Amino acid sequence: MKRTHGEGNRSHESYESHRSNRTNSTHRTNDPPPLIGPHGGYRRLKSYQTAEIVHDATVAFVARFIDRHSRTTDQMVQAARSGKQNIAEASQASATSKKTELKLTSVARASLEELLLDYEDFLRQQNLPLWPKDHPQALAIRKLAYASNRSYQSHSATLRASSIGPM
Repeated sequence: MKRTHGEGNRSHESYESHRSNRTNSTHRTNDPPPLIGPHGGYRRLKSYQTAEIVHDATVAFVARFIDRHSRTTDQMVQAARSGKQNIAEASQASATSKKTELKLTSVARASLEELLLDYEDFLRQQNLPLWPKDHPQALAIRKLAYASNRSYQSHSATLRASSIGPM
C-alpha cells in the first residue's frame, strides 16, 4: 500500500499537537497541579523569623537569668530550638505531604507553648508581673513583630534604648 503525502504525517501531526499542548500547559487553567508543589523558603516565613528571634532571645535570657547547669536552661533552649526547627521542617515537607506539614507545625506550636509556660513559671517564681496583652510594655514588645528589620540583634538594641530595658 502506497502512502500519499498527507497520510504518513498523521502521527507526526498528533505528536506536534500534543507537544505544543504540553509546552503551553503552563498557560492553561485546567491543568492538574504539579506533582511536587512549591516548598521550602522557610526563611521568608514570618513564623520562622519570629521563632528564630525567640530562640536567640531565649539563649540570651537563660545565660543572663538562669543557672547554666539548671535543667530549666536546657529545656527552654531546646523548646525554642524545636519550635524553630519544626517550622523549617514543616515548610520543607509541605511539597510532598500536607499531613506531615501539619504534624510538624503542631509540634512547633506545642514546643513554643511549652517555652511560654517556662517563661510564665520564671515570672511567677521570681514574683514578677505577667503583663496583660494591653499593657504598654507588652504592646511595645508586640509592636516589634511588625518591624521591617526582624532579628534578635535589632530587637535587643530597640529594647535597650527603650524604657522596657535590655534583654
